[in-house]
Amino acid sequence: MTIGEFAEITGISSYTLRYYEKKGLIHVRRDSAGRRDYCESDVEWVKFIQRLKETGMLLRDIRHYSDLRYEGDATMGGRMELLIRHRESVVEEQKKWDEYLKNLDGKIAFYRDKIR
Repeated sequence: MTIGEFAEITGISSYTLRYYEKKGLIHVRRDSAGRRDYCESDVEWVKFIQRLKETGMLLRDIRHYSDLRYEGDATMGGRMELLIRHRESVVEEQKKWDEYLKNLDGKIAFYRDKIR
């Protein structure tokens, strides 16, 4: 599929897809005319990249994960280790956000009591 079709399916702009390719996060096949030719497996991969980004994984770590992914199944252990470390980071962030939320709830409760 073309980059435009792929962008529409994934909800990721053509600009961002080109950036991912430039940074080596995604390896895109080319057709005989040199145009990008995305396949179905690229859809899930790019969506996974987005989820990693949204959970705060650094671009260099996503790149490392991507490099391992493209090397094949022999790198599954390394990929799992990267995800385990990232999960730990996400859990720590979640703990911080839980504290922030408690603080906000406390302040809201304070104002509710004072306003009544």
